Amino acid sequence: MFVGLSMAEICSSYPTSGGLYYWSARLAGRNWAPFASWLTGWFNIVGQWAVTTSVDFSLAQLIQVIILLSTGGKNGGGYEASKYVVIAFHGAILSMHAIINSLPISVLSFFGQLAAVWNLLGVVLLMILIPSVATERASAKFVFTHFNTDNGEGINSKVYIFVLGLLMSQYTLTGYDASAHMTEETKNADKNGPKGIISAIGISIIFGWGYLLGITFAVTDIPYLLSEDNDAGGYAIAEIFYLAFKNRYGSGVGGIICLGVIGIAIFFCGMSSVTSNSRMVYAFSRDGAMPLSSLWHKVNKQEVPINAVWLSAFISFCMALTSLGSLVAFQAMVSIATIGLYIAYALPIFFRVSLARKSFVPGPFNLGRYGVVVGWIAVLWVATISVLFSLPVAYPVTSETLNYTPVAVGGLLVITVSWWIVSARHWFTGPITNI
Repeated sequence: MFVGLSMAEICSSYPTSGGLYYWSARLAGRNWAPFASWLTGWFNIVGQWAVTTSVDFSLAQLIQVIILLSTGGKNGGGYEASKYVVIAFHGAILSMHAIINSLPISVLSFFGQLAAVWNLLGVVLLMILIPSVATERASAKFVFTHFNTDNGEGINSKVYIFVLGLLMSQYTLTGYDASAHMTEETKNADKNGPKGIISAIGISIIFGWGYLLGITFAVTDIPYLLSEDNDAGGYAIAEIFYLAFKNRYGSGVGGIICLGVIGIAIFFCGMSSVTSNSRMVYAFSRDGAMPLSSLWHKVNKQEVPINAVWLSAFISFCMALTSLGSLVAFQAMVSIATIGLYIAYALPIFFRVSLARKSFVPGPFNLGRYGVVVGWIAVLWVATISVLFSLPVAYPVTSETLNYTPVAVGGLLVITVSWWIVSARHWFTGPITNI
C-alpha cells in the first residue's frame, strides 16, 4: 500500500501512458533522465510480459486440471494433458486476449467492468460456499497459527515459511501500474489514475484476505492436498474444491464449476494484463526505446496500438516455451514478474524522495508532508523483498531446487545496462516531448 500510495502521488503529477519510465525521467534530473527511464522501462516491460506469461500459463494449467477432474480424476482414469497440450492451451488463451485487445477501447472498457463485477461476486461466492459445503473444517487455531513445517522441503523455521509465503501475496498484488498506463485514455486522469492504483490494492487486500480465509478453513490434510496421487494430481486448490463437494454430495461436479468461476476470473486478469502490456510497449516504442519502434507504436483507426498488442502476446508465448525444457527455467522467468516489476515501481519513487525531493510538484492527489517518509518506506520494502524472494525455497539446494530468481533478475539488469553502455546511450534521450 505504501508503494501504491507513492506511485499514485507521482501518477497524479505525471499522468501519461509511459507511466513508470516517464516518471523516472522527469524525477531523476536532466543528466540522469535517459538512463533512469531506460532502466525503469525495461524492468517494467519485461516484468509485465512475465506477468502475462504466468497468468495465462496458470489458466492453461487450471484448464488441464478441470479436464482431468471432469473425466474421472487421476485415480479414475481421467485424461492428463501433456506439457505440449498445456502450451497449446496457453497459445490459444493468449490469442483470445490479443483479439479482445484489438477491439475498440469502449468494448475493452465493458470487459473491464464485467471483470471487476465477476471477480468481486465470484470471490464472495467462493469464500462463503467452500467452507459451508466442506464436511470437515479446520479450527481457527489451525488457520491462524499453523505453519506447515512438515513440508518435505527441509524448511522447519516458522519465520522462513512466513517469508516464503509473502511471495504469493506480493505476486498477486502487482500490476496496479495498469492504471497509470491507461491514463491517456482516462477522463480526469490526474485524479482517477491515482484512485485506480489505490483502490486496486485496497479491494484486492480485503477480498483476497476473505477468499484465502474461506479456502483455508476447508483445509484439513495438507500433505494429501499436495500429493500427486490425489484426484487433481497434486493441484491443491482444485482438490480442496473437488473434495468439499464430493464428500458432501458424492460428486465433485460443484467443485469443478467453482474452478470454472476462478478460470474466468484468471482469463479476465490475463486480458487486462495484455492491455497494460500493449500500452507500455506503445509508449516505450513511441520514445524510440525498442527495436523496430516505428512498427510498435502504430495505432489503428480506433486508436488501438494493435501491433503492440500482438507483440506482447507473442513474447509471452515465447517466454512460456521454456516450460517445455525445464520448469525450473520457467519459474525463474516468471520470478521477474514480481521482483522485476517491483524494482520498476521503486525506481521512480526512489528518484522522487532523493534527487527530486525539493523539485517535485505534486498533482491534485498528494501525500503532503508524508510523501517523502512513505516513499522511503516503499523503497526499503522493495529492497527487502528483492532479497527475501531470492532465498532458497527448498533444502538441500540442488540444481533442481535452486532459486534462480537472482540469476533471472540479475541477467535482466546486466543485459539492460550493457545495451545502454554499448549502444543505447548514443541515441536514447528519454521520453520525447511533443509540445
